This record gives sequence, C-alpha cells and structure tokens, in this order.
Amino acid sequence: MDHTRENAVCIRDDIFWIGGDDRTASLFERSMPIPEGVSYNSYVILDEKTCLLDTCDISVAPKFWKNFRNVIGDRKLDYLVIDHMEPDHGAAIMQILEAYPEVTVIGNTKTFDMMENFYHMRPKNVLVVENGQELCLGKHTLRFYLAVMVHWPEVMFTYDVGCSTLFSADAFGTFKALSGAIYADEVDFDKEYLSEARRYYANMVGRFGSKIQKVFEKLEGVQIDMICPLHGPIWRGESIGYIMEKYILWSTYEPEEKGVLIAYASMYGNTADIAERLAMMLRQKGVSKVDVFDVTSVHPSYVIADAFRFSNIVLAAPTYNNHLHPSMKAVLDEMEIMTVQNRGFSVIGNGSWVPQAARIIEESLSALKDMRKVGETLVVKSSLQPSQTADLEKLAKDIVASLN
Repeated sequence: MDHTRENAVCIRDDIFWIGGDDRTASLFERSMPIPEGVSYNSYVILDEKTCLLDTCDISVAPKFWKNFRNVIGDRKLDYLVIDHMEPDHGAAIMQILEAYPEVTVIGNTKTFDMMENFYHMRPKNVLVVENGQELCLGKHTLRFYLAVMVHWPEVMFTYDVGCSTLFSADAFGTFKALSGAIYADEVDFDKEYLSEARRYYANMVGRFGSKIQKVFEKLEGVQIDMICPLHGPIWRGESIGYIMEKYILWSTYEPEEKGVLIAYASMYGNTADIAERLAMMLRQKGVSKVDVFDVTSVHPSYVIADAFRFSNIVLAAPTYNNHLHPSMKAVLDEMEIMTVQNRGFSVIGNGSWVPQAARIIEESLSALKDMRKVGETLVVKSSLQPSQTADLEKLAKDIVASLN
C-alpha cells in the first residue's frame, strides 16, 4: 500500500515519488500554453545505496527539496541518475552536488557534454553508462536504455529490474497538474487528461516517431509493471497497455480515430463561414468526430494534436499579401516540423483578386509524407458564391467517403 512522507509518496518497494505541480507558468518552454499547469516528477530509491532519479524545474524547487529531505532524511545520497538534462528537470543538479559532494552522477556521454555546456562543470564522481548497462543498489538493480532523441539526444530510460519499473524521462508524459492524482488510474484519463497527453506527445515528441519505435524494440520482452514519467501521472496495471497503445499509434503516425480536423484562418468571417458550413454538412452526413479551430485565436499546438488524432485534415485560409495568412502559415510550418503524415487532406482557399492561399496550402500538405488529397480544392473569391454551394457539398461527400 502506498504511504506518504508529507507530500512524497512511496509508490512501491522503497521507491518514492517526490514531484510537484506548477500552476503559475502560462507557457511551457515559453511556447505552449499550459492553462491547467504541469507536474514535474522526480523519484528516490532507498536501498543499501540511495538513488535520486532526476531533479526538477526551478518553479517547484522548494517542493522538491522538502519532499526529498523528508524521504532521504539523514542518509547520504549515493547516486543521481540523469535521464534527461533539459533544465526543467535539472534545475537542482548544482544544489544536489553542493549538498552531497560525494554523490556519483550517472548519465551517458551526451549527458555530461550537455552538463558542461549548461553549468560549465563536470561532477567529481561520474558513471558514464552505455545501453543495457546495470547498476546494483542492493535489492534494486537498475538497467539503462539509451533513448536517443526522445526527445533530446542524451535521453535515457532507467529500468528497475526487480520491480519491473520503467523511469521513462519525458516519454509517456502529459501536460496538466496532477492535483493529487499520482496515478493515471485514479482519474478518468480519457476525459481529464487524454487531450493534454496527446498535445504533449504531438508537440514535444511527435517528430521523433521512429526513435520511439527504436526504444520499443529495445524494450521488447521486458516486463513493465509501472511507468514513471517526468511529467504527468504514473502508469500501472492495465493503464500501461492503454498508453502503450496510444504511443504505438502516434509514433507510427496512424490516426487514433476516423474524424475530421477543420482549421481555418479568416480575416472578415467569410472563410470562417465556409469552414463552419462544411462542419455542419459533415455532421448532417453522420460524421460524429469533427473539430473546428480558428487558427488566429488558438495556439498551433492544439491543431497539431488533432492532426495526430484524426484521419482527415481540412485547411481553409485567405490569401494575405499575395501569400498565405500568417496564422495558417504557422500551422503549416508546425505540421512540417512535427512530421504530420499519413492523412487525408482537403483545401479551401480564399482571395479577393488573385487567390494564392489554396495553392500554397496544397503544395505544403502534398509535400508531407503519405498524404492523400480528398476531393477537389475549393477556391472562392471573397465569399462562397451561391453557385459554389454544390461544390462545398461535393467536398463534404468526398470527405465522408474517405472515412468509410
């Protein structure tokens, strides 16, 4: 049974979660909105040798230190494992080294290269590990798996052999504060977390699908009873199969479900009207999964998340300065960066004298891997003309047919 040392939680066999929630930051990495906050997780193993797995972000440093002190007490810290050197997990590294100068820091070659770049130092005692190398703490034996580019080059996973627990760095994480729910099975994950888990994956790890597949190959045949990520809840029991299935779909760029993402930019409401009319037509034809985004008022990360979710994408935008509306251009840039692929796509372009938007959108989407055009591109001048209603209806029918 789990027990706590104040806000630290023993999750199994002398392994403690010592994380904390940050609800003060509005942007993750000064880029992506996190309106519901984010958690930063660290873990401690108490054995013959003590081990801390990653530190924390500066925003939760006081919570980290309080929880860490409550767990380790008067014991010395023998090992610090750095699965990920990104500063949101390494803000307390220097303080750990000051408090425990004899600690042995464990990482791979790239870990210590990055440490020198960030902190201009190399710890006194280091253990440079390779893929598959093991370390005995007493009852617990740790095995290290290099997880290159998931999502930084130095990332590695740490596996506790005896209790089948995987410390997975940023993989299997999610945006959103935990609010006391340490485990994924303590909440209705589909309702409360899935959209933020998907948005986290698509925008943090999405472009590295092949790298995730390589890590899965390394872990093939390994018994995993618990997954401990650096963000979000811990996975255990049946929930492990749930998140694994999601990661297999996302990392192979297979749609989660048949449905339609409609994203539009609109200057004066005419393109927005077309997008909304298309959404209504699709609903009337029995398509139950339709999401509509105004890209001028929503962050691209939400659009990218739905691009990973749904089988079909419709982009609609006006011409702007003989090019493309900048908000739609930002979405297309992100789709390229995050390697959106293997989707059906449809295009709607607007322009009052020399429409260019449709051409630019179509060229951009066609350049992505394994994309399939659905229906004829619809080009309007200023607004949808009465004679073009049938064309929009035909596009809706073609999209529905592609879903079947």
